[in-house]
Amino acid sequence: MKIAVIGTGYVGLVTGTCFAETGNKVVCVDIDKAKVDKLSAGQITIYEPGLEKLFLRNIKEERLRFTTDLASVVDEVEMIFLALPTPPGADGAADLKYVLGVADKLGKLLNSYKVIVNKSTVPVGTADKVKAAIAKNYQGDFDVVSNPEFLREGVAVDDFMKPDRVVIGTTSERAKKLMSELYAPFVRQGNPVLFMDERSSELTKYAANSFLAMKISFMNEIAQLCERMGADVDMVRRGIGSDERIGKRFLFSGIGYGGSCFPKDVQALIQSADAIDYDFKILKAVEKVNANQKTHLVQKIKEHYQGNLKGKRFALWGLAFKPNTDDIREAPALSIINALLKEGAKICAYDPEAMPNVKSQLGDSIDYAPSQYSALEGADALLIATEWSEFRTPDFERIATLLPSKLIFDGRNLFEVAKMKQLGFQYISIGRPTELT
Repeated sequence: MKIAVIGTGYVGLVTGTCFAETGNKVVCVDIDKAKVDKLSAGQITIYEPGLEKLFLRNIKEERLRFTTDLASVVDEVEMIFLALPTPPGADGAADLKYVLGVADKLGKLLNSYKVIVNKSTVPVGTADKVKAAIAKNYQGDFDVVSNPEFLREGVAVDDFMKPDRVVIGTTSERAKKLMSELYAPFVRQGNPVLFMDERSSELTKYAANSFLAMKISFMNEIAQLCERMGADVDMVRRGIGSDERIGKRFLFSGIGYGGSCFPKDVQALIQSADAIDYDFKILKAVEKVNANQKTHLVQKIKEHYQGNLKGKRFALWGLAFKPNTDDIREAPALSIINALLKEGAKICAYDPEAMPNVKSQLGDSIDYAPSQYSALEGADALLIATEWSEFRTPDFERIATLLPSKLIFDGRNLFEVAKMKQLGFQYISIGRPTELT
């Protein structure tokens, strides 16, 4: 098929590249000329494991190209995917100006039947708004489909190529047939393509992310209880996770969730509920719990130093909101940094991918280390904020040499408490005893 993807951010670039990988002809459209020029020259603009290889291969084989000229591609494609940002507005609601702006342009450019597919995360009713925006200037046949993405940063290529389900919102048989053909190569192993109405599809995305955010926050609340009751959150996690009704995933306690999806989608669903005069109490609690959890580690640090952090120097491992990405949006590490700086502390941070993004935001207010071990030089303690694989099995002898205090505050529970005690470290984590009795 011939496909246009409008927007070359995270979702757009993954979507366009993966569709090209299955033999489709894909043109990605973006208004940012500098970005388009980079992409056209084979310079990938996001960090996502496994994506660059596919990206370069499909450019070489001329199945993937980039342009700023939307008008030049509309006539040649059968399907147009909207992968545009929907940032939260001042009231928390998703801002649809980019989506509806492009829809308005499409209405002026369409000359024949097209399927317009909304890949962006949008509030319920957006498909109707997109349809109306197009219909203002185009009276011919077209369909608007809701096809939310469920990509996890760090494993997005696998998620797209081998989805556990594909959700498609449309009541049009014509659009349904085309979408079925498009996704057939991705569901050969029998994973379901779930067709539903547009509004149900739109709500499915918000509901899924909000539920996962709720699971994380629930376990962080359990971790708070564990710290006060002398229980071990890892034991509790295993105990409840073995119940198939609950499942094992998203039960790890820590310093809260971040990223581009969970915070934004929880906020947007709360606002959507408020707009219809429904008080979504659980989600409001989730949001509050997560905000508090982001600085929970700071409270532990302040308790250890009896409230005086002035002049203390901390090594910080991890800046991205999760491993295998350079994304720092709503990253707990940023909340920790800001809180420590306010207390007069100094920070030297290391992250395999996210340091350039943090430096562009925080500048020289903190130091940046060339390696995880060099960050420890002159530090009073080590803080861990992101569970990168390379942090899981470090050289503890080297750490002990560089960090005479042998003091670690772990926001991701990477190490076993018993092992750390055996190695002579003072190890403070989340929801677990400092020492085993």
